[in-house]
Amino acid sequence: MRSVISILDLSVEDLEELISTANGIIDDPAKYAHKCDGKKLATLFFEPSTRTRLSFEAAMYELGGNVISVSSADSSSAAKGESVADTAKTVSCYADIIAMRHPKEGAPLVASLNAGVPVINAGDGGHNHPTQTLADLLTIRREKGRFDNLTVGFCGDLKFGRTVHSLISALSRYSGIRFVLISPEELKLPSYIKKDVIQKNNLEYIQTAEFESVIPTLDILYMTRVQRERFFNEEDYLRLKDSYILTPEKLKRAKKDLCIMHPLPRVNEISVAVDDDPRACYFKQVLYGKYMRMALILKLLEVK
Repeated sequence: MRSVISILDLSVEDLEELISTANGIIDDPAKYAHKCDGKKLATLFFEPSTRTRLSFEAAMYELGGNVISVSSADSSSAAKGESVADTAKTVSCYADIIAMRHPKEGAPLVASLNAGVPVINAGDGGHNHPTQTLADLLTIRREKGRFDNLTVGFCGDLKFGRTVHSLISALSRYSGIRFVLISPEELKLPSYIKKDVIQKNNLEYIQTAEFESVIPTLDILYMTRVQRERFFNEEDYLRLKDSYILTPEKLKRAKKDLCIMHPLPRVNEISVAVDDDPRACYFKQVLYGKYMRMALILKLLEVK
């Protein structure tokens, strides 16, 4: 029995297999419509989610399976003080596979060590979000055709953004990757990720607070929102928040085949005027996430 808590739980070969399966589902969904007949997915979401929870549920339904769900901590025995370990053991009696989102970092790992069925981490605190990274990887592969020799810009909240941390870890296994880390000082990428992931793999990177000057160099631009609640004072937030709003004007100097990504939800960091730009890929990401979750469910349930 295998679980996926971090994107690094999946080898490069695993990723290629999942991408191949996802592409197969896109090409011929009817072939996969009954692969999980009789199987149940439990979605345990102890913090709010729209896209990820619905994506997992849609994925299981489209494979012919069923879903049982907890959509908030208040509606589960966690409100009575039940431990994550006990919840995992209990839900294993009802379901064949579990997708868990939890505000505490490490909670899905604890669940996986106690569950009798595979556990998928659907986001834990500021730590990991491996299935968002699977969506990101399928987007990059279908838009750019490769994972190597790419200049990837991450913009916004790089300190707390679990999607950023997971994607950097995944891409660091490929050659010729160059990272451009665009953020205010307060929201820079954590030093442990620079040291343990980027520098350990001898990858080139730059850190900058400037946005417009680096846009022309990018093959991929991964936007995230700058969150007001992360700042110590209002003045700094007001000074910086508009620096990182992507507009059609700022895109005039970008590459014609730039791939613009965002894990969503967006607030105001990408102007809605960008949505009609053929380089905007963030709603494609949402769709690709469903296909990659379908592929992962099949893999962990060992369905051929």
